[in-house]
Amino acid sequence: MTNPLPSSAPSSRAGRREWTALAVLMLPLMLVSMDVSVLYFAIPAIGADLEPSGTQQLWIFDIYAFVLAGLLMTMGSLGDRIGRRRLLLIGAAAFGTASLVAAYADSAETLIAARAVLGVGGATLMPSTMALIRTMFTDPGQRAKAIGLWSGVMTAGIALGSVLSGVLVEFFWWGSVFLVNLPAMVLLLVLGPVLLPESKDPRPGRFDWPSVPLSLAAVLPVIYGLKEIASEGWHPLYVVSVTVGLLFAALFVHRQRTAASPMISPALVRAHGFAPAVVLNLVSSFAMMGSAFFTTQYLQSVLGRSALEAALWALLPSVPIGMAAPAATALVRRGVGRATVVGAGFLTGAAGYGLLALAGTDSLWLVLTACAVLACGIVTVISQITDLAMSAAPVERAGSASSLMETGGEFGGALGMAVLGSIGTALYRHEMPESAPAVARETLGGALAVADRVPGLATAAREAFTAGMQGAAIAGAVLLLGTAVLAVRALRGVPVREEAAAEEPAEAAAR
Repeated sequence: MTNPLPSSAPSSRAGRREWTALAVLMLPLMLVSMDVSVLYFAIPAIGADLEPSGTQQLWIFDIYAFVLAGLLMTMGSLGDRIGRRRLLLIGAAAFGTASLVAAYADSAETLIAARAVLGVGGATLMPSTMALIRTMFTDPGQRAKAIGLWSGVMTAGIALGSVLSGVLVEFFWWGSVFLVNLPAMVLLLVLGPVLLPESKDPRPGRFDWPSVPLSLAAVLPVIYGLKEIASEGWHPLYVVSVTVGLLFAALFVHRQRTAASPMISPALVRAHGFAPAVVLNLVSSFAMMGSAFFTTQYLQSVLGRSALEAALWALLPSVPIGMAAPAATALVRRGVGRATVVGAGFLTGAAGYGLLALAGTDSLWLVLTACAVLACGIVTVISQITDLAMSAAPVERAGSASSLMETGGEFGGALGMAVLGSIGTALYRHEMPESAPAVARETLGGALAVADRVPGLATAAREAFTAGMQGAAIAGAVLLLGTAVLAVRALRGVPVREEAAAEEPAEAAAR
């Protein structure tokens, strides 16, 4: 593995071509992140048209995220070996083709298969975009700005997905939510070979095929178990699923430490500042997705907004988010320590959770403000720790580095929904009257479904849910306060690099 150049190494500044290339990368990146939530409003129309079974409907919704999470590490490592631009273009072709098939699917089985291929394409696109940013922007200041834009686009895509699906289904047919992917993928396939540089590890070694099933067996059972715990509650099957995944994760780590040419190089994990960045990214995703578990339900089921109204209201907190990452980058470039900025980001997130803990059953603006404060803090953190991780990683390992960060984010999101969701559910059940019907004591949705038969049940259920949200918010605030302290300690000795990390000859040779 090539070591980074010493601090005296010069860095070349990106020009118009690189920034144009970044814009080309951002559109498919947004679409990949949107596909996580784009079916929120399309599912009823799909159900009426394709008539899937209950199990098939769940797979239509979840298969994309499962395949995406399971293949991130594989695709990141593969891109380091065959070339990130090549893998990106292959992924764009697969994503576009699968979108076309999904749009005109005439059966649930076809749609599930198309969504699975979309997950494969997404797994190639996400780490490849970040790895190419690492390659194109060797100047630290420019790279930090580019990564800030990347973080903002990822966050915005998830928020926009549900709204876009609602608008499209309102005026067109459900397949249109997939057809919007095609122009971006065509644009990428046309302009990518012209604008994007090719880069790869000049000495990659043999591809570690045994690690592929090990990584899938480690990631998928854990993600599945955590998602089901969040939605269905604790059940032995889901606990066993998580346990099995963790056992395979231990085998995967052992394989990486002992294989001659591992999928994830141990040297990458040992790079100064990289491991803390992965852990802090996991906590950030925990906080973001853990809050979304409650706020989306609050807007619809507590405040009584329609799904589309709730999605439109949820866009408001996204407005100040766009300023968070650039502001954080500017502070670091002006001499404020990265540890201080990251710590402040976690404190801001904790303040957002604190505001959420004050919400009542009619606190629309307070909840929206809490979401905005929380998201600004978390985006501040993500922009800085992503820049830290990609700066610490050698250029030849950029794909693997990006995939590890994103896999950690998938774990964190699922864990946040499971843990905070479980806290909220436990408090909800504790607050519900014992005389309430069994179905009403399980979930707020169950209570509202039978509320017309039991006087006062809807009000009691909404108050119980709000109490659960308050308790989960307090837990989230405590977690972020503790993480702020740990982040400052962990990052205090990690310098902000003032040079391009490294391997200009290897990069030039790969172009």
